[in-house]
Amino acid sequence: MMSGQLPGRIVILSGPSGVGKTTVANRILAESPVPMIRSVSATTRPRRPDEIDGVHYRFLSPDEFERLRTQNAFLECFQVFGDGHWYGTLREPVVSALSSGKWVLLVIDVQGALAVQTEFPDAVSIFLLPKSWQELEQRLRGRGTEPEEVLRVRLDRAAEELRLAEKYRYQVVNDELDQTVRDVIEILKKESADASRSAN
Repeated sequence: MMSGQLPGRIVILSGPSGVGKTTVANRILAESPVPMIRSVSATTRPRRPDEIDGVHYRFLSPDEFERLRTQNAFLECFQVFGDGHWYGTLREPVVSALSSGKWVLLVIDVQGALAVQTEFPDAVSIFLLPKSWQELEQRLRGRGTEPEEVLRVRLDRAAEELRLAEKYRYQVVNDELDQTVRDVIEILKKESADASRSAN
């Protein structure tokens, strides 16, 4: 089913690790000019003590995840960062929200975004860019939580993702948070107005 036949829209937000996706996503949800909810990804990774099932992620066993995967229950799903854990966007909650007129925010990686755009070509895809490569590397190193080899994998992956930014309808540089949020809100207003015009 194409989202063009549904009253809601999918909004995809992607960007390399360390670019600030979570912070921007939270602000967009709070200030969105359209009725928006965030899609909760499913994962096979263990729940951390501060995480709530159904809020941070939908935590599934590897067997449950595999069963849903064979039933084509995911819009997109991939093993991330080679840790063996799966992450994915369940189809039913997204389509249900779109059917009720909601816009659904998916904060997903490039691989997942390309899969969703194949099925939902009118998805509003936004790629967050760092101000510079140096700043992105500084942010990732500044976390100080990962050994050098993991950091190198993250940086290699970030470089790969940045090369695919042109696959997105919009690219926004996340230099100053308030301005970034204003830029994304303007995109949502424009897309909402365009959708209203084409519906009339």
